[in-house]
Amino acid sequence: MPCVIISGKITLKSCPKYRCFVHESSTRTVMKYIGIIAAISGLLAVGLGAFGAHGLKPHLDAYQLDIYNKAVLYQFIHTLALLTCVVLFTIDPAAKGLNIASYCFIAGITLFSGSLYLLATRHMTGLPANILGPITPIGGLFYMAGWVMLALHFIRK
Repeated sequence: MPCVIISGKITLKSCPKYRCFVHESSTRTVMKYIGIIAAISGLLAVGLGAFGAHGLKPHLDAYQLDIYNKAVLYQFIHTLALLTCVVLFTIDPAAKGLNIASYCFIAGITLFSGSLYLLATRHMTGLPANILGPITPIGGLFYMAGWVMLALHFIRK
């Protein structure tokens, strides 16, 4: 039996590929919140980038400023990837991999970019580098997993 999307008041669909029932409206709600998270992430990337360029520049050396700018760049790139997942989901609501890709991008933004922001400003915050350092590659792995899931979405089509 192929995946069926029933319009109207009934939003339950049967998906034999995953041998489960998925409540379509709840999945749409999740993607709505992911879209909101992406918009907030974009807003924060702009704000943190401006803050770094104008407010933090006198307090950071060139190396720290480079780390901070790298965090902003990766946050922007992966915010756009997150928005791409939301747009693709509106085209293909049955695509399960897009949810996973979205969660990976959110985790990557939080762990990778977040830890780089904190590493760049650790002399001001007093946070130890030995705690923050190992978090950055974990965030990078989440970024990579998100891209793999996005690639699998296209391979399955």
